[in-house]
Amino acid sequence: FSFLQERLRCVLGLLLMLHSTDSFYVPGVAPINFHRNDPVEIKAVKLTSSRTQLPYEYYSLPFCQPSKITYKAENLGEVLRGDRIVNTPFQVSMNVEKKCEVLCNFPNKPVTLTVEQSKLIAERIREDYYVHLIADNLPVATRLEFYSNREEEEKKKEKDVQFEHGYRLGFMDGNKFYLHNHLSFILYYHREDVEESQEHTYRVVRFEVIPQSIKLEDLKADEKSMCTLPEATGSAPQEIDPTKENQLLFTYSVHWEESDIKWASRWDTYLTMSDVQIHWFSIINSVVVVFFLSGILSMIIIRTLRKDIANYNKEDDIEDTMEESGWKLVHGDVFRPPQYPMILSSLLGSGIQLFCMILIVIFVAMLGMLSPSSRGALMTTACFLFMFMGVFGGFFAGRLYRTLKGHRWKKGAFCTATLYPGVVFGICFVLNCFIWGKHSSGAVPFPTMVALLCMWFGISLPLVYLGYYFGFRKQPYDNPVRTNQIPRQIPEQRWYMNKFVGILMAGILPFGAMFIELFFIFSAIWENQFYYLFGFLFLVFIILVVSCSQISIVMVYFQLCAEDYRWWWRTFLVSGGSAFYVLIYAVFYFVNKLDIVEFIPSLLYFGYTALMVLSFWLLTGTIGFYAAYMFVRKIYAAVKID
Repeated sequence: FSFLQERLRCVLGLLLMLHSTDSFYVPGVAPINFHRNDPVEIKAVKLTSSRTQLPYEYYSLPFCQPSKITYKAENLGEVLRGDRIVNTPFQVSMNVEKKCEVLCNFPNKPVTLTVEQSKLIAERIREDYYVHLIADNLPVATRLEFYSNREEEEKKKEKDVQFEHGYRLGFMDGNKFYLHNHLSFILYYHREDVEESQEHTYRVVRFEVIPQSIKLEDLKADEKSMCTLPEATGSAPQEIDPTKENQLLFTYSVHWEESDIKWASRWDTYLTMSDVQIHWFSIINSVVVVFFLSGILSMIIIRTLRKDIANYNKEDDIEDTMEESGWKLVHGDVFRPPQYPMILSSLLGSGIQLFCMILIVIFVAMLGMLSPSSRGALMTTACFLFMFMGVFGGFFAGRLYRTLKGHRWKKGAFCTATLYPGVVFGICFVLNCFIWGKHSSGAVPFPTMVALLCMWFGISLPLVYLGYYFGFRKQPYDNPVRTNQIPRQIPEQRWYMNKFVGILMAGILPFGAMFIELFFIFSAIWENQFYYLFGFLFLVFIILVVSCSQISIVMVYFQLCAEDYRWWWRTFLVSGGSAFYVLIYAVFYFVNKLDIVEFIPSLLYFGYTALMVLSFWLLTGTIGFYAAYMFVRKIYAAVKID
């Protein structure tokens, strides 16, 4: 359990830091101070491509290797993301320039790639792979400069700069493949203020690379492994011919620059987004639309309800023999337990578990404790929280099951603990087999899988049982009206009361409130971007909860007015209607935004999308169900019934 050891190390480090300094840093991300000539270790993380969605470890390609390869102990999140952090032979020292140096082998004996290796490199270049390195936990970025659509005079003055994560492995020109075999590292340091007698200390604040492809003959190298780069105009790129052996040299240069960027804001470069305005605009738009609609819906519902309740209570007073109509008619059946109460309560229990987990994760991330600099922390936290939230899921599921006249609480608890996690585990296991077949580092190793199973059956299952036991023993929800012995006949329903029409109508509002955010989340997952706007996400989550609750109340009100009392399952299904739109959006995103053509990447995309849609349906369905249940209990408590 390397991630547990890492956690303990972080906690001990934090205690030592707090003891020795006045400042406070989030665990695991305290700054490292370097003196001049101190080694700055360059590590490799993985190779990624948004075209194949399959990460590979760095040494899956024939790069230069150090004398001893050591992998960093990783937390659960890093393993699940496919990170395999490993040392590299790059020798970089703080504030020491290097013009050009050969990385491995001697100049008179270049690296020879076999036909197999050449084929593999050519294939990875064709699949558009990027290499990800880190220095002092800071990922490497490639600077992209372009002119924006400004006025002509301004064009000459300044360029817009954006950064691409990692660097391209190589490029294609026609049917020829070229490998980036020379890396120009540009590292930026911030000089820390120290007393005059002390030696200056430096902190790494940015890590850039300019990858170049330079032919073996153009790299003039001597016996000391030093080399001279050719003039930019006259050099030819290093071609990789997949049909024969290729000879080349891997070289690198190091350039240091002083920077005003403080260590605390060194991640800002990576997180700069050109569309923050779009974000604000979409959030304000969503807030206005949702609260405007909420206001209208609330007014209509409250006014109609007041009128209904006043009429029903007045009719009772004057003992009018007028025929009743509307939702009061079904008072004797509205709390009649539905079919399959155990499955319904189990799904709602999982929904509560998801709701608590997502709420806490977004809130903690919003406070800045799960920033991208703590690699894999978000996923690790989400996994552990889901396990521990089992106690709440079990409690709510148990209490609802008791209310629905259920008796077999042990079976119900087992169903709650295994139904949703079982589906997730099953889909992930099948997808994992395909990733294993491709020898990708994205495949979850067998020991990690066993550890996850142990967490599921050792932490989550007992906690769900514990919660279920107390929920089942607790007084069931108090329903304000008695249920009749004989079920009432349901009149024929209009076409628009159909379940599927309900799903389509109910899903629009919640989906409309969050679909811009969905675009950024999809980009983070499928295009290797950093997602960090958790403040926005928290706002969107609150809007989602409000809109789901309201739409669910409106739908259940219309259903009861149509004298259809089978609302339990229907509310759960209809409230999750926005998940259907998420699925459609995922298909649209796949067709329009991604370049995926092969079978296995497509299977991975739709497999993980299915999991997202299922989880989203459970989440929104649960929110809608509890809102509708509270509403139904309120309105039937307000009318006098004989």
